[in-house]
Amino acid sequence: MNKQELCEEVAKELNTSKAFGERCVNAFFASLKRGMKRDKHVQLVGFGSFTVKQRQAREGRNPQTGQPIRIKASKTVSFRCSKTLKDTL
Repeated sequence: MNKQELCEEVAKELNTSKAFGERCVNAFFASLKRGMKRDKHVQLVGFGSFTVKQRQAREGRNPQTGQPIRIKASKTVSFRCSKTLKDTL
């Protein structure tokens, strides 16, 4: 399922237009981003939790030349699904 299909499913579930479904999905994603930026953790009971994690700087290799390169430290998002969601799948 892609974002467009998700918007259509939300619109169908709410019995509204696709445009309103898309606004709902966009509002959810914007709220999720703000929550992760502010709190570094967003938990949705029955679905899962999103956590911001810090990656350490490390050595890597250029796959074309094999030369060692330095990979900078960065942030990444981790998702852990809830037991309820896992049992549903």
